[in-house]
Amino acid sequence: MGILYLVATPIGNLEDISARGLRVLGQVGLIAAEDTRHTGKLLKHFNIATPMTSYHEHNKLVKLDHVINALKQGDVALVSDAGTPALNDPGYELVRAVLAAGYEVSPIPGPSAPIAALIASGLPTDKFLYLGYLPRKTNERRQILMEIHQFTFTLIFLESPHRLLDSLVDLQEVLGNRQMCAARELTKLYEEFFRGRIDRAYQFFQSQPPRGEITLVIAGASPNLERWTETELMNAIQDSVSKGNSASAIAAQFASQSGWPRREIYKLAVKEKREHGPG
Repeated sequence: MGILYLVATPIGNLEDISARGLRVLGQVGLIAAEDTRHTGKLLKHFNIATPMTSYHEHNKLVKLDHVINALKQGDVALVSDAGTPALNDPGYELVRAVLAAGYEVSPIPGPSAPIAALIASGLPTDKFLYLGYLPRKTNERRQILMEIHQFTFTLIFLESPHRLLDSLVDLQEVLGNRQMCAARELTKLYEEFFRGRIDRAYQFFQSQPPRGEITLVIAGASPNLERWTETELMNAIQDSVSKGNSASAIAAQFASQSGWPRREIYKLAVKEKREHGPG
């Protein structure tokens, strides 16, 4: 019975692929690739002539049986366009199907943009949460952030350049103005890191619109917040209400900064909006 190998491929610099990864790609009977044209360039560079089949979000259900049938004949490798397969692509569904069919799955570790950004961020690496791409819609994005705003471990997200500024606004309003790192073009010629507070990141990317996928690494909530006085909290709530922010957004933002319970902040914000809110 064949083995499904999950082969990590370069996220930029072709030298990052492992010797074992190259050997496996050259020895398997079939390579299932997210984009055969993209992977074809990698194989050509290393003189690998293994047959390929496409496996991506739009044909994943059709191709499951094809890959499993290929495993009856021998080993198969799964690759994504860049980095570690089965992260932010349909590879995990193939893994589940292959395991359910009784075949072995073996990872060939290598490049991963989230891990590369994390270890170079300067933020804690002992505990972290990877959440992939933030939702496209503002309300959904803020809801996710509200659910995790009190987590004390480092947060990792992926973001596209045209949504980056909107996401940075939501990150600051919901999580507070935390330390962060934005990494782009990792391992490539124009590799770039921004390290600093979220508001500074907004200013930086507003003046220099980014290109390419960005990995955001955000500091976790402080585990030992110094509790604000009631006056300090009310001043912050009043200022936020005057800017038109919702009570739920205010509660999420200041709970991560003030040491006050989110529910209590929410009640105070609702009262402030009712008595003195705009309109």
